[in-house]
This record gives sequence, C-alpha cells and structure tokens, in this order.
Amino acid sequence: MKMILWVALLMSHCCLGLNGAAAESRGLETIQKCGTRCSRGLHCTTKPDSLFSPPCQNPPEGLNTSSVFHNISLSTVMRCEGRQQCSLHLRIKTQLQLTEAIHGVSICTVTAGMMANCRILGFKRSSRERMSGQQVEVENDCTDISVSQRSQVIVKTVPNYCGVTWTDTYQAPAGRLSYDVNSETNELNVSVSDMLEDHNYHLRLCLKHFICAGTGANKLIKKEEPVKSAILPYSRPLPCLCIEGWSTVMDAPRVQVCPFKDRLEELWFGINFDPMEGTLSWEPTCPVRAVVALCQKREDGVCVDLPHASQNISRKKITFSQVDPHSQLCMKFTADSKSWTRCPFADAKFQAWEVVVTKKEGHEDVTMSSQINATFSVGLCVKSEESSECRVTKTHIMHVEKHKSVGLKLAEELCSSCLQVKRT
Repeated sequence: MKMILWVALLMSHCCLGLNGAAAESRGLETIQKCGTRCSRGLHCTTKPDSLFSPPCQNPPEGLNTSSVFHNISLSTVMRCEGRQQCSLHLRIKTQLQLTEAIHGVSICTVTAGMMANCRILGFKRSSRERMSGQQVEVENDCTDISVSQRSQVIVKTVPNYCGVTWTDTYQAPAGRLSYDVNSETNELNVSVSDMLEDHNYHLRLCLKHFICAGTGANKLIKKEEPVKSAILPYSRPLPCLCIEGWSTVMDAPRVQVCPFKDRLEELWFGINFDPMEGTLSWEPTCPVRAVVALCQKREDGVCVDLPHASQNISRKKITFSQVDPHSQLCMKFTADSKSWTRCPFADAKFQAWEVVVTKKEGHEDVTMSSQINATFSVGLCVKSEESSECRVTKTHIMHVEKHKSVGLKLAEELCSSCLQVKRT
C-alpha cells in the first residue's frame, strides 16, 4: 500500500481572496534571494511601514472597494544559502485593480510575542498613471517565518482607504510524509521531504488519545543523510497508531499521519475472563464510539443479544459480572453501523463449573463441581415437535461450595427429557 500525504499543521492552504476563491496548496519552492516583484511595466519600491498607520480615509469617488484585491494567496518558500543554511519565508501574492488613487500596498504580518513586520510596496507615479485601470500583480517573499509560527497577515491599500482591508491567518507547512506498509514484517517505511535542510528530524510511532503516547519506535533522521527515510516496526495495525514527525527546533509542531485509521476490527481483541470472580472484561486500546453486548450464537451463525447485557464504550474497561463460560456466549461490538463478534469460550479454554450425569439402576445421578461458591438450578425439561425450546417441568436447587462436588439423585430417567442447568 502506497500513500503520500501533504501535511501542513492546521492549514497548508493558500488563503482566500475577497472574492472567496482559494488557490491550491503547493510544495516548498526554493529561492536564492527574497524580494518584491510586480507586473511588467509597474515600477515598485519597498520601504518599512508602521502597523499603527493613520486612520483610514474615505475612498475617492469611482473606486470600487470590493474589487480592488483579487486572489490574495499565502505560501511558504525556502531560501537557502548553500545546502545547510536554509530559512523559511512567507510569500504574499495579490492581484489588484490599479487606479491612480492607489499609490501602493501595505503588508503586515503579526505573530504572538513578536514585533509586527510591516512594509509598503509603493508604485512609482509614472507607472501607475500609465497602467491605471489595469489588473496588476504584486508579490513579496521577504518575511521570515518558522515551522512553529502562526501569523496574522493584513493587506491594505496606500493610502489606507476604508473598506479595503484583507486579513487572514497562516501557519507554515511542517513537512511532507510518505510511507509504505509491509504487512508481512509489520514495518512502516517512512520518507520525509520538504523538511528544513539545516535541522535534524524526529520520527516515531505513537498511540493517539488526547495526546499521542509513544510506543518506543523512534528514529532520528540526520540532516547530512542523503536519503531522508526510516523503518518503524509496529506490533498491530491499530486505528490510533500514528506516525509523528517534527524538526529539531524549539516548540516545533508535530505532524501526525495515521495509516490504519479505518482498521476498527483490530480493536476487538484482548477479552479477559476471571473464573474466580466470574467477570468478562475488555478494555479499548484506542478511543472508539461503540456498543458492546453479550450475545448467544445460534447454529446459523447469528448472535442474538442477551437482554440487559449491553454497555456503551467509554475510556474505561468494560466489565460483565456473573458470567458463566459457554462456547456460544460471545461479545458483539457495534460501531459505525457494523458489527463484529468475538467468542472467547469457543475453544472451551475456560470452565468455571462442570456437570456430570451417571445412570444407575432406576435413576440418574447428577454431580456438580465449581471453581467458585455458587447456586445452580437443575431442571428437567421436555422438547416438543412444535418448538425447539426445552419446557421445564421440574426444578431442583443445588448449593455448591468452591472446589467441592455435590450430588443430586433424580428419581426420573432422562430418556424422554433433558437436563437444563443454570447458575442462578
């Protein structure tokens, strides 16, 4: 199975313009130097700007404020000086309907705990007069960002006209993961691309609950290694088993990809029975919304739910008390309109009590033994041709102490009837 996933923590999208359109996600492009680029014939200059600009002013007559900006997009590029000296930059690109009243574009990026970074992309008067009425494109990629940085981006006109402000948030992508699953050896071959070239990269397997708890499979991909890949062994393909990756930078976000998220059938194992307490239990390995019920398996394979024997799964262990082992007693798990049945006693591994019937002259002897103190009802029942159910005609009560045998002499012979034994 081959899967390739783009992962950009929280968002790797190109952001929406005022017209609501969204550009497509792209991979990391490498640039040699940053700068400002404008449409051919439009001469641009760049200078610092203050976040606290003067209040907005009313737009001049004839300026359609809703159609100034088009297709504003945000993306991440990587600027490298040599192979190991790389940094991430935010690329801001916008199209706008140019008029003589618009002297430029102001772009600000605001990050929590840091000073705002603002710059003005100004248009020379001669070029804006010549290209007035045309749609032009402006691009700048000189804003430094990091893989752990979430920024607010504000784009305005210069002068600052009221009603012509665009704002959105952006978080840089944290890498690209691809993996192969080898189900024969229970191994994941994980490859990392678009990682920061001047940082090592961590990979591990974890079980995702509220947090992703490590399973012990960890690898460090060093920045010098030409092939950025690692093999992670796993024990079972659980739906909450995830690949987690992050760069070796402070507060780097964690990228998580879960290859087996649809394998719910892997959860219905690990049923335990305590013969001394008579309890049947199961504990979820992964968070799951499901219903667990006891059921009796018929000869046709259908498992009929027992009354008052179902529980909703939460984070805690599911326990059924006063359970008697039986080859037809099963657990039914229902999730997402599908059901799975597991029968822990099908191999007769557990036996909490035993019934032995011996025939003697003129009567039957019943001997009961139990691994726990228990009370049993021993009933004579008759099957009719009209029904497969056994109708009880007479009942005897037997009290059995732990590890001791108790006998019962039946005056009746069982040649025309059956014996039905239940723990009460």
